[in-house]
Amino acid sequence: MNELEKSRVEIDKIDREMAQLFEKRMKVCASIADYKKEHALPIFDPAREQKILSRHASLVEDPVYREYYMEFVNNVMGLAKKYQSRLNDGMRVAYSGAEGAFGYLAAKKMFPEANLTAFSDFESAYRAVENGEFDCAVLPFENSYAGDVGNVMDLMFTGSLYVNGTVELDVVQNLIALPGVTTDKIKTVVSHPQALEQCEDFIKSRGLEVVTYSNTALAAKYVSELGDESVAAIASEDAANNCGLQVIERGINTGRSNTTRFAVFSRAQHTPSTTLVSEKEHFILMFTVKNEAGSLAQTLNIIGAHNFNMRSVRSRPMKDLLWSYYFYIEAEGNVGSRDGQDMLRELSAICAHLKLVGTYN
Repeated sequence: MNELEKSRVEIDKIDREMAQLFEKRMKVCASIADYKKEHALPIFDPAREQKILSRHASLVEDPVYREYYMEFVNNVMGLAKKYQSRLNDGMRVAYSGAEGAFGYLAAKKMFPEANLTAFSDFESAYRAVENGEFDCAVLPFENSYAGDVGNVMDLMFTGSLYVNGTVELDVVQNLIALPGVTTDKIKTVVSHPQALEQCEDFIKSRGLEVVTYSNTALAAKYVSELGDESVAAIASEDAANNCGLQVIERGINTGRSNTTRFAVFSRAQHTPSTTLVSEKEHFILMFTVKNEAGSLAQTLNIIGAHNFNMRSVRSRPMKDLLWSYYFYIEAEGNVGSRDGQDMLRELSAICAHLKLVGTYN
């Protein structure tokens, strides 16, 4: 046996070992896919991939080999993502609206391979996940211009689902109408209350009457079916295309930096790692405080004392109790850490009701 044949025998042996390790790795990937589906986590985690690449770069000493090895690792991770996507193709995702609505676009952005189903309102989509009919729901909870989405915030507080991810979607509102219609013919606009609020300056400047609708995409569908040239909708360009309408004025929302945040709700709570800590980890708490002087300040002090930076602090009235409020806090940090667990124990002692709504990157 010459040197070439000996080398080929050695390569064949290594390839068999690599095939066994590859199969073993893919089996672990399948369990990761199951976890991500249960907790409604996206297949692609860029922060995690960057950590893997940084760690693997130090495993190969030869700089020439390292270059090829990093390409190899990238390819392996790409195959793993394809496999996980294939396993989760049957994932059932609920959203509010219709195809072309911003809720649809956000759900598609988070779960591009999933089966998306529209519901007429936020609560119906939320309850469908609670009842086990769907794996998760993607619902808006905050807009940079119009503020909180009250119905979804209330569901966060009273419902049983957890937030395991968020996604931001730039919102561009357009005036859309029947083909051939010009702006001067429009007398009435139909849309979701938040969209109408976002376009308030435009509506007032044109002296238009407003009609509220449950969703922007459904408003577009209504205008299409109504067939009245004096009635237009405020919605996305996708909604216009889906309903056979045309955009007659683009970007009519007052705030040009108009962004809506969507949350991913699922029945299982994702617990952050206590060893692989990410600087991008966040958590959401909702609570009520006892009717005692200084209770709220004491709560905020506890969170600060454990070195968690609060990004947002808000309050909302409780519907069943007059002049009573619950509070929403979004903070940076790993609530699964020792500091986080100590903080939760201390808060539970002074809060009348405390709920860890979710953790996410």
